[in-house]
This record gives sequence, structure tokens and C-alpha cells, in this order.
Amino acid sequence: MKQLIAQLKGSGRRRFMTQAAKAALGVSLFPAMDRAVAAAPSSGKAKRLIYLYMSGGMTHLDTFDLKPGHENQGSTNPVSTSVSGIQISSFLPTLASQFKNIAAIRSMHTQTGAHAAGEYLMRTSYDQIATTRHPSLGPWIQKFKGRQNRTLPDTVSISAPARHPGPGFLPPTFSPLPIGDPNRGLENTKAPAYLTESSFDKRIRLIDGFDQKFRSKFNVRDVQAYTDLYNEATSLLASQELKAFDLNEETDAERKRYGRDQFGQGCLLARRLIENDVRCVEVTLGGWDMHNSIYTANTLPARAAILDRAMGNLLTDLSDRGLLDETLVVLTTEFGRSPVINYNAGRDHHPAVFSAVLAGGGINGGQLYGKSDAAGHSVNENGVTPADFNATIASALGLPLEEVITSPTGRPFTLAHKGKPVAALLS
Repeated sequence: MKQLIAQLKGSGRRRFMTQAAKAALGVSLFPAMDRAVAAAPSSGKAKRLIYLYMSGGMTHLDTFDLKPGHENQGSTNPVSTSVSGIQISSFLPTLASQFKNIAAIRSMHTQTGAHAAGEYLMRTSYDQIATTRHPSLGPWIQKFKGRQNRTLPDTVSISAPARHPGPGFLPPTFSPLPIGDPNRGLENTKAPAYLTESSFDKRIRLIDGFDQKFRSKFNVRDVQAYTDLYNEATSLLASQELKAFDLNEETDAERKRYGRDQFGQGCLLARRLIENDVRCVEVTLGGWDMHNSIYTANTLPARAAILDRAMGNLLTDLSDRGLLDETLVVLTTEFGRSPVINYNAGRDHHPAVFSAVLAGGGINGGQLYGKSDAAGHSVNENGVTPADFNATIASALGLPLEEVITSPTGRPFTLAHKGKPVAALLS
């Protein structure tokens, strides 16, 4: 038994719980849930977070940091935005029309040009190390503010990579609920035909009876977290709120407006979940690692069009529904791409400077913050690190930056490590 307890940690424990639920209950859904904790005082304006991650290294010179007339610019042309004097990429016309709500940071920088390390740093504010896994933003929000929805999970990740840090060292009940394909929604929520409601209830009672002695003997946090997760998973299965995950509730025209691709449908699902009191939704769009033929139709133009249509309509809908003032929308990536176009007509990894975007709740929109140099090669003014970026997000959400949380190994951590919020970006 003691050996089993020692093994019930991290992803291994989560795999064990998933398999246990699948075998015992006849269903394979096992969402990430957590019991309520005391809510922290909030001074931030935003109450919810939609986090859009551009995996692969989004090119800054072809999105939010153009260098018209410079030889590094390539084939991307500028377009005027809704804010006088500000231009962004002509590949992003919908976002240009929404720029009054947007703050684009053009002075992000980091020291790593490796995808996995860069993604981890951006999502956690910490360097990736072997001894500790750090939480991403959604679990931190839940840790400090408690559960917002009594049935649905507080954090949902859509199309996220397997290497996502998830809850880090926090208990598994803080884990984001993963959605692979938003078009398919939350799968495996219905019991097989042979499993009647009474049979399901009987299995639950049997499992509870089998576990009772074990729980009494090993009354430790990991076992309690497993029990909580199990109970709340079965509660979710019976909830009417599951329809929030069903995009078939939307009209065909509405779904086409966001784009029928996974990212577009992911942003539409994010809007639906936010409307149903899910606190944090992350949506990932890959395909930005453009080492070759960056300006061919199916490379940068296609990827930017997917982003522009989905995020632009998301901002429009949040604004029209009165949700944007309380919803922080984030767009970021792990690093930029080289200003000089390579011999394969593409751009390579470039951590020295890149761009990110904040919009909506808690943010002073309609501005460009920071500058890169004339060649788009390095930071020229007001540099922002991933930790600073996350500290700014946390401040907009009213999260405590100085509060120390101790990991199971006894090490102290704060939400944004050594990051400092950018005051000019905060409303």
C-alpha cells in the first residue's frame, strides 16, 4: 500500500485514475476538478482568461511589428487599424478593426530558441528543470480564486500539446480539462448502452466501499485529491451544463464565421465556456514554425487568416455580449522569427525579440508597447520577459504576485517568478 501511495504522483497518478474510472465505471471521461478554496481579494478588472497560444514561433515582422521599407520586411504589407497612426499586418484585417481593444507588445524577449523550453517558460515563467514541474496560469487562477463553476472545470485546454505543464506541482484536481478536437466536444460522457443508471450507481457504491478502508488508513493529500477528483467526475457526467461543450448548439453560419478549422472552433468553444462560467480557456494554434517558403499561400497567409478570423470574431462577440470588459484575451508564442529571410525563403528561430497581444479586461487597449530596432532584430525600448508578461496577466486578473506557494518538495514559488507587471498596459 505504501508503495502505491508513493507512486500516486503527477501524471502517473492521473493515468491510474483515468484507467480506474474507465474500468470500474464503463466511461473514460475524467475531468480536472477541485474543491472550493477561499477566494483571494481581487483588485484586477478581469474575471476570466482566454489564452491563445501560437505554437512554433509566430513571426513578429509579419504580424504586429512591421518594418515597412526595410529589406527584412519581406512580402507583408501594413494595414491601418482602428487607432489612428497604428498599423499591423495586412494579413490581420479583422484584428486591425478591433485594435481599440488591443495592446500589442513589440518588445518581448527570451533567451531560449528551443520550442519545448520556450513554451514551458512562456506558460509558467520558470525555466524547465527535471526536479520540478511548475503550474500554468489556469491552475494558478484556481488556486488563488477558488472554483467559479460548481460543476464544470475551471480550466479547459483545447488542442494543447502533450508537453503542456498543466497543474505543475499543484494537486491533480487543478489540471486543465483537455479537449483534443473542439468539433467533437467533450467525448465519452455517455455511458455505454449496457450500463443503466441504476447499474452505474451500484458500481459507484461498490467502489466507495472498496476504497473506504484504504482512505481511512492513508488519509493523505494525494489520496484525498484522488477521491475528490473521482466524485466530481461522476457529478459532471450527470450535469446539464455539458451542453456548453457541444458546438452543434451553434448555427452553421456562426460556426463558419469563426472558421471551420480547429482553432476557429476552439475560439467559439472558448466563448461558450466563458459564458458558462469557466474561468480559463486555452486554445492552441500550431504551424508557425516557418523555416521554408513563408509567403506561399498555404504557409503564413493561411495561418494568419485562421488567427485573424477566429480571434477577431471572438473579440467582437465578447464585446457585443458585454463580456470583454471582464474577459482578458491573450495572444502569445514562444519566440519570434529571424528578421533576415533564409535561403529557403523562410524565417528561423529568433528569441531576441517577438510580439504578443493583450486585449479586453484590465488592459489599456489601442496601443503599441515597446519597440524593436529598425531591423526587427532586438529590443530597442521597454523590454518584456515572459515572466513580466505573466505578471501583467496576473495583475489584470487581480492575482497576488508576492504570495508564496510551497511545492510538495518544500520549495517556495510565486506565480510569475521574478516578473514585474507592465503598468502602462494595465487599466
